Amino acid sequence: MARIAGVNLPTAKRVPIALTYITGIGDSTARQIADAAGIDHSRRVSDLSDAEVLAIREYIDNNLTVEGDLRRETQMNIKRMMDLGSYRGLRHRRNLPVHGQRTHTNARTRKGPAKAIAGKKK
Repeated sequence: MARIAGVNLPTAKRVPIALTYITGIGDSTARQIADAAGIDHSRRVSDLSDAEVLAIREYIDNNLTVEGDLRRETQMNIKRMMDLGSYRGLRHRRNLPVHGQRTHTNARTRKGPAKAIAGKKK
């Protein structure tokens, strides 16, 4: 079982696919990591030697922000926007969509379940 950045990688999957289980690593970054470590894209995680897992771990530690650090950084950026009072910060503060979506209808995921309005019937 390969454990990288505090995440147990699934052993049956190919290396680039398994690396995407780490928060902050997508498809293209996973392929770059495999290339940098000199690992063929068709190899499975279970076939990796300890040295190869170490090479992947070192590359990620030296070049990428992943998992807890990335989450912390994102939360700090959101908090900064809220403290500044920017438009995006206000949208975060009010639990409304941030990226310009309509809210007259829809946006139920962000706003929560619909609340009944008294005296609205007719």
